[in-house]
Amino acid sequence: MSGARVLSTEEAKTAIRQIQSIINGGFTEQITQLDTQGRMLSDPNVWDGPLAETFRNGTWPETKSALDTAKEQLEELRAQLDRISQDIFTAGGGA
Repeated sequence: MSGARVLSTEEAKTAIRQIQSIINGGFTEQITQLDTQGRMLSDPNVWDGPLAETFRNGTWPETKSALDTAKEQLEELRAQLDRISQDIFTAGGGA
């Protein structure tokens, strides 16, 4: 045996479930909704002027990139938590 410590407390299991619940409960959908509204505001036929141009050419592209990255990272986190949960239950730590 490698001697590596393996520990899975109820607190860990609860935290995993809570994070999964937040992600699955609509957080990524809210990011999608933000994207929809940002694209709408980026349309000069919907909103135009100096501030709209600043939003369209700078603010929104930067924000959209950050939202896309956050959504990708949340999906990766969800997948990693699924693997961790399976490992815990496979190892006999399931409750």
